[in-house]
Amino acid sequence: MNPATPQGNRSSTVLGRRLGSELLRLRDGSGKTQQQAAQVISATNSKIVKMEQGWVPMRDPDIRALCDFYGLEDPEQVGRLLEVARLDRERRKAKGWWVTSLTQGSLREYIAMEDVALRLRTWQLALIPGLFQTPDYMRALSVAAVSPDRISEIEKLVDVRLQRQRRLQGDEPLNIHAVIWEGALRQMIGGPQVMRQQLEHLRELAEQPNIDVQVLPFRAGVHSCGGGPFNILSFAESGALDVVHMDGLRSTNWVEGAEESAAYTDLFARTCTTSLSPYDSSRFMESIAKGMNE
Repeated sequence: MNPATPQGNRSSTVLGRRLGSELLRLRDGSGKTQQQAAQVISATNSKIVKMEQGWVPMRDPDIRALCDFYGLEDPEQVGRLLEVARLDRERRKAKGWWVTSLTQGSLREYIAMEDVALRLRTWQLALIPGLFQTPDYMRALSVAAVSPDRISEIEKLVDVRLQRQRRLQGDEPLNIHAVIWEGALRQMIGGPQVMRQQLEHLRELAEQPNIDVQVLPFRAGVHSCGGGPFNILSFAESGALDVVHMDGLRSTNWVEGAEESAAYTDLFARTCTTSLSPYDSSRFMESIAKGMNE
């Protein structure tokens, strides 16, 4: 069964599955059975299965009782699980702007996750990250991506991305660390004027305290993240409950396991070390913009 396939009036969510996998890991580590866990919270085995697979929202008392039963005594770790459970409950009830603005379910899911995340680390090979794109850059991309019979949808797509960019401002802005391959900065999307404006906009954003931008130059040679772009979304300060998002042409893939997401975090960290510093990256982008001819 697809993990996001509705089950009755419920459906699994990325956050629910991430939280459920942590509870499953704790239960396996403690040697407890599903039946024993069910007895602790006065529930059925079926409910434990649904919790561990992310099918149902989880109550704080159930999480506390199970953590105590599994021997998890660290209050910070318990607190992180409770915070993710809270975010998941809010996520399930949310009727955000994206619900009516989009038709693609996978994109709705990602934007809903982005809306509640604390931090985003993004690696981009070919494009400027969506949260940093100017309207003209978006339009140039959309013209290439949208079929001729859907040209009228371009402004709708631009509006969706501009609404997402609101997360860069406000009282609790999204913290973003972006690493961008040099090729994305030189790709002439929309022509020299559009690209110069895009690079200047990127440099201005990088001056915000919640945004770091690094460039991986061609001269760095072989690097760790050659497999494709990805986003790491964090929902707790420690990063212990990260999920990784990879968006393909016709599919979206979520990496939700602790070991798998940690591997992407390591890839990202290693790529950062071979990239230019934020200061040098800004100067590098400036030099590329100046070299673009009409």
